[in-house]
Amino acid sequence: MYAIVDIETTGGKFNQEGITEIAIYRHDGFQVVDQFSSLVNPERPIQAFVVSLTGINNNMLRQAPKFYEVAKRIVEITQDAVLVAHNAQFDYRILRTEFERLGYDFQRKTLCTVELSKKLLPGHASYSLGKLVRALGIPISDRHRAQGDAQATVKLFQLLLDRDVEKSIVASSIRLDPKKQIEPKLLELIDQAPTEIGVYYLRNQEGKLIYIGKSKNIKKRLTQHFTGQDRKSKKLQLETADLQVERTGNELIALLKESEEIKLHKPLYNRSLRRSLFRYQLSHFVDEKGYINLSIEPSDRRKKAITTFTTFAQAKSVLFKITEQYLLCQKLNGLYQSKEACFLHGLDQCKGACIEKETPEQYNQRAMEFISKNRYASNNLLIIDKGRHTEERSCVLIEQGAFKGIGYYSLNFQIQNPQVLKSIIRPMQDNRDAQHIIQSYLRRHKVLKVINLND
Repeated sequence: MYAIVDIETTGGKFNQEGITEIAIYRHDGFQVVDQFSSLVNPERPIQAFVVSLTGINNNMLRQAPKFYEVAKRIVEITQDAVLVAHNAQFDYRILRTEFERLGYDFQRKTLCTVELSKKLLPGHASYSLGKLVRALGIPISDRHRAQGDAQATVKLFQLLLDRDVEKSIVASSIRLDPKKQIEPKLLELIDQAPTEIGVYYLRNQEGKLIYIGKSKNIKKRLTQHFTGQDRKSKKLQLETADLQVERTGNELIALLKESEEIKLHKPLYNRSLRRSLFRYQLSHFVDEKGYINLSIEPSDRRKKAITTFTTFAQAKSVLFKITEQYLLCQKLNGLYQSKEACFLHGLDQCKGACIEKETPEQYNQRAMEFISKNRYASNNLLIIDKGRHTEERSCVLIEQGAFKGIGYYSLNFQIQNPQVLKSIIRPMQDNRDAQHIIQSYLRRHKVLKVINLND
């Protein structure tokens, strides 16, 4: 089943256009079985050149239905059908953009009659709809109006179906997303890439690193880069000549390697990760009554942090959870402003430190339990997680609160013997970004185990 569509828009900036008219003909491969057409109020002005081209003006659309009023009908008439259009990339993009504004993920396979015509009807001087149908003797009326252009596309599509005797070209021309038409050199690089987690390196023709990234699925991420329409993706598509991949086995090591190597090599298109990853930190102090207070502060290298965060909202959300989990006080932790008891005390989830009902010694014991568990300032730790294959494990070494490096092992004696352990660890830079990555990762993910070397 096919849904042959034509759309007229307001014109304007990319992805800011609105639909002014739409026509859809549902086709079963032999004939039209359903149809829908309507003017649409785009809720934005039409560009002057579009008015002169289509004849559709703002006054004509004041009483027309808005897109959300016709959206259900569009979903129904295109359901289980391949979306066919002359320049399908444009019409499909416009539809998807309109549905995204409604919070709906509109996905259809597509078929472009421009692309199909070039394969089945070679030799024409122009493949614009108007010139092509005239050359083929197909009548067209109301040019640059949705219904007239859609009817002409229906006739053109029927001719193309007749020409494609084996139906092989139509099948090969159908895409889930018409943007995903990748250059052969980039397809070769995608084919080389694994579907595993790791770090990947993109180089230009001169061998210079232009981008370093990490992904849980490298092949999928490269496909996104090489089909994306944003500025960075287009530059990567144009300049990438070579790919290098390093499997890591887990995301923590991928994050650590990505962060260090971006700072070391400073690739052209990794500007965001050249800067520090964290902006806020969780610190603690003892107030005049002897209670430990946890506080969110802007990142300060001169102060020891329990843990760090990328955004203030993230820090506040985590502090709320910590306060509840360890039965701490919202008021002492700066989450509740009041001269009386905090909100959690009314729910029996705070033991009353806010009104001195609980002694500082009792309260501080739970606060220190959290601090000791989450700050590795004086800890010697090994973080053990999955390796690059089933019989291998990865390890991240922390000594006296400093990140020392990463390694892989397959035999337990390698991590039980300090000298052997040192030999398998690849040294890496200890900095606040590495500490932030490790702390936030342990906060959000489960690893196989954490070994306290102090024990």
